[in-house]
Amino acid sequence: MDLFNANDNTNLPFVLPDKPGYSFKFDEALNGFFITIPNGELFYSENFFDKKISDRSIEYFLENDSNDWKTANWRELDKEQLSQVKFKNIDWNHDKLNIYGKEVFLPRYTAWYGDNDKPYTYSGLTLQPNAWNKGLLFIKDKVDKVAKVQFNSVLMNWYRDGEDHMGWHKDDERELGKNPIIGSVNFGATRRFKLRRVDNHKEKLELPLKNGSFLLMRGQIQHFWQHGVPKELKIKELRFNLTFRIIN
Repeated sequence: MDLFNANDNTNLPFVLPDKPGYSFKFDEALNGFFITIPNGELFYSENFFDKKISDRSIEYFLENDSNDWKTANWRELDKEQLSQVKFKNIDWNHDKLNIYGKEVFLPRYTAWYGDNDKPYTYSGLTLQPNAWNKGLLFIKDKVDKVAKVQFNSVLMNWYRDGEDHMGWHKDDERELGKNPIIGSVNFGATRRFKLRRVDNHKEKLELPLKNGSFLLMRGQIQHFWQHGVPKELKIKELRFNLTFRIIN
């Protein structure tokens, strides 16, 4: 039987276009869907991590010596105030980009972890990795087993609420290799993850990335598709996205 034999779309928690090049198959052992799209492959598991692990991960990312992680107004912290918070496990930063000669803060907090010889450059930023810690290695081990690769880096994005977002882009930097494999883990608020064809913006796909979900992108996706996380102002809860990568 073809691994990507098409099934009834109602089995998916999102709509897959009913057209050539799209198909999926549920893998019971992995509790997720293997999905083909034109020029790419996805694996999507809505409940990859159970609620206990997901909730504990959020706490782990925010543990600090000065603020109640549950009640703090993280959006009100500027870069200087954020740098004064002594996070126990994650070294969060509020980076700036130079856009048309003007410095603009990223609409999210970020952190970069990985092997110590694997810096990463994107959008004009060069990130030097922090050393892996126990919590991140636990998550990475679970992701590695499904992806059947050894990721050596992770970019962490902390979306404070629905105002924080990610614009359309491709993860196609040279150091990611010819056909990058990206493993995306999500904790916290559900956010819309959108894909669109580079050569036809009307051809789109949208997935809900929920607490504990996992999305794997592989094949030629980063050459033929863009992805992004739009603003959703009605969402007041925070969300963490961890994108595991292989830096060459």
